[in-house]
Amino acid sequence: MNTPKTSASTGSPRAVMPAQAGVPSGRSSAAAGAGYDSDRVFGWLNDVPDPEIPPISIIDLGIVRAAQVTDDGACHVTITPTYSGCPAMQVIGAAITEALHAHGVREVVLHTQLSPAWTTDWISETGKQKLRNYGIAPPAEQVIDTSRLGLGPAAAISRRAPPPRIACPHCGSTHTAVTSQFGSTPCKALYRCFDCREPFDYFKCH
Repeated sequence: MNTPKTSASTGSPRAVMPAQAGVPSGRSSAAAGAGYDSDRVFGWLNDVPDPEIPPISIIDLGIVRAAQVTDDGACHVTITPTYSGCPAMQVIGAAITEALHAHGVREVVLHTQLSPAWTTDWISETGKQKLRNYGIAPPAEQVIDTSRLGLGPAAAISRRAPPPRIACPHCGSTHTAVTSQFGSTPCKALYRCFDCREPFDYFKCH
């Protein structure tokens, strides 16, 4: 098997894929003779778990932003870290390469895209439910929320909205309170439920 090649979207000598040219995500059509297309690649990668939260896949987490199959059968995959310098990206890159090699893809080229930055808005609804099932409360609000735009300019830019009520993933109660701004990882906060008395992690919106 060939050694995977990697490049970054900033300063990489390798040509940037069309999916990286200002498009946050995308899937290309099948390359002639490759026997697979980007939709199939996304399906294969949906079986690759996040190393920190195994029940959720890297697809549901929104890490994989694009896939492109070239005429020579090489597969280019664009990934965005959940935060700059995330140590798990090396593990994720190796898992992507291993998964695609297992499905007959001989050459895998990984591209790291840092802009636009990853956001919890990219977590799929399926991923959020998997977080609940795992005992982690998913983000309760959006980073980019357009729901107030129809209420006028003043409402759209208001920062006085009340804080979201975080539902306990164990019993569903919103009678909860934060006990620490940092949980098991920096991206989570630690909460306590006053009804079932169980502590839980909340995946912070960012």
